[in-house]
Amino acid sequence: MAQDSAGDDDYVDWNTDDDLEIDNFQSSPSPVHSRADTLVGVAVTTSSLSSPTTETTDLVQMGFSDEIFATLFDMGFPVEMIARAIKEAGPNAETSVIIDTISKYSSDCEAGSSKSKAIDHFLAMGFDEEKVIKAIHEHGEENMEQIANTLLSCGETEKLAEVKEEDEIDWSDDEINYADILISDDEKEPNSSNENGNQIRSLVRMGFSEVEASLAVERCGGNVDIAELTDFLCAAQMAREFSEFHTDPEEQNPRHDVKKRRLESNRESRSSVDDEPVRLPNPMIGFGLPNEPGLITHRKLPELARGPPFFYYENVALAPKGVWETISRHLYDILPEFVDSKYFCAAARKRGYIHNLPINNRFQIQPPPKYTVNEAFPLTKKWWPEWDKRTKLNCILTVTGSAQLTNRIRSALEPYTGEPEPPKHVQKFVIDQCRRWNLVWVGKNKAAPLEPDEMENLLGFPKNHTRGGGMSRTERYKSLGNSFQVDTVAYHLSVLKSIFPDGIKVLSLFTGIGGGEVALHRLQIRMKLVVSVEISQVNRNILKDFWEQTNQTGILIEFSDVQDLTNDTIEKLMEKHGGFDLVIGGSPCNNLAGGNRVSRVGLGGEQSSLFFEYCRILEVVRARMRRS
Repeated sequence: MAQDSAGDDDYVDWNTDDDLEIDNFQSSPSPVHSRADTLVGVAVTTSSLSSPTTETTDLVQMGFSDEIFATLFDMGFPVEMIARAIKEAGPNAETSVIIDTISKYSSDCEAGSSKSKAIDHFLAMGFDEEKVIKAIHEHGEENMEQIANTLLSCGETEKLAEVKEEDEIDWSDDEINYADILISDDEKEPNSSNENGNQIRSLVRMGFSEVEASLAVERCGGNVDIAELTDFLCAAQMAREFSEFHTDPEEQNPRHDVKKRRLESNRESRSSVDDEPVRLPNPMIGFGLPNEPGLITHRKLPELARGPPFFYYENVALAPKGVWETISRHLYDILPEFVDSKYFCAAARKRGYIHNLPINNRFQIQPPPKYTVNEAFPLTKKWWPEWDKRTKLNCILTVTGSAQLTNRIRSALEPYTGEPEPPKHVQKFVIDQCRRWNLVWVGKNKAAPLEPDEMENLLGFPKNHTRGGGMSRTERYKSLGNSFQVDTVAYHLSVLKSIFPDGIKVLSLFTGIGGGEVALHRLQIRMKLVVSVEISQVNRNILKDFWEQTNQTGILIEFSDVQDLTNDTIEKLMEKHGGFDLVIGGSPCNNLAGGNRVSRVGLGGEQSSLFFEYCRILEVVRARMRRS
């Protein structure tokens, strides 16, 4: 997704304050007034502990004290033993008598305080109390690894059940949902799933066929993680579907009756037609990288895409099924260039770009960015544990991890401070949270989310670019999460420097915080004219401040809404200023992004449908340029 744009107030409100957390790992405890009733139900109906006995079935009739039962249950004693002890000692017996009775059943039965220690350990990690106690009873409190595996497996099962319940959204999309996986290629965890059946089911849920999934597991082996399997499948499908990406591609026939096709495509996309999906390449490096040989040295554009002006469109690579096919059809049948910015900086950002720019003679802006987290943030190196193998961060999001989450991580690690490293199950819990929320190490056992100025660094913006000017901390996170990654975009735009040595005139749609303008400035390409369209007042202020602070000599004209940029207004602007050399922007991804599970409806969504405004404006500009 490119830039922050219209309808910010309508977006899923995930970042209203700094302590907001998308995925609450810990279930809320039951209300106090209903806790005893819940435990009675467990005692009467439980069958996982042992076969039903007269002790459990007679509990209700006995009229024993709910309060005593709840107390004993919280101490960690098994339900079955509690029921037997209450029956033997009598429902009105003192708690201490019942505890003594329970102790008779097993010579190695430990006191409740030791079990409470195990319970507290897993509660601090955010697991549900009832599930923790059941897992401890099933495996024994000394088998911490088995308890952790049981709890984690239970959590994954619940997640799958939640996904299946979301009938209003098509979660069988043929996509690699990295918003859920959130594991970069260089952060793979071998042995993350050893059950081939689970891996195949996960791949099928992503939209791959069972045959494809089985082949991938067979080819890659059962000990690789799901991210590697999806990368393998996407690479194979891209090799088949993008066969035209060769040194000398075949000439493509120009389109006819463009308006008719666009109207049909518009109706299809708005009615969520299930088109055959564009598969993402592996590795996601587009037409090549700055420091590596390019895979492609030449491409032949469709006839209608050639000629001025140049245009450049960006949006999230991992969009719902059919979205990129629709985008491609509306932008002259140009196939997207998919790029992950982890090859340009220390953070992943999987994006698709459709443009008619040349692809040879690209160069990287200087100085180049830092490629690893420790290089980008040297102070973290001192505290980075050896068992955290991350070198890159995942995609910069519009939300950030909460204080409660970082406190849970600290609580999980502190019991093992004097040991070489925490147990594997604790490591897994911590690493999963660090990956999901892009946490970095800022002290002993202290993981913290990125600060806004650190996000600016990773995304290639000047220091304090979003600071001040009426923008709150939450708004900074949101605007940065919706912005261009400047180094990646600048690499693509670098070809313009030799084409326009005297400067360039730009129409910037959905400008956001000015990622395209910052990229051109860092490339030392003079902006003679920028007509910027951005709905957010604070974002417009940021661009205006940047324009003044960098001593730009060109003209800056700002509009607040793309719908205000009528065809007649465009014609008058071009008549006055002599046309545009570049139309750049990316329409809102609110209804496309994988993290949005409420209104992820594709290009038919209220905000993401503004893509068609980009197409309208581009068509007007190109038609005028052809007449000139």
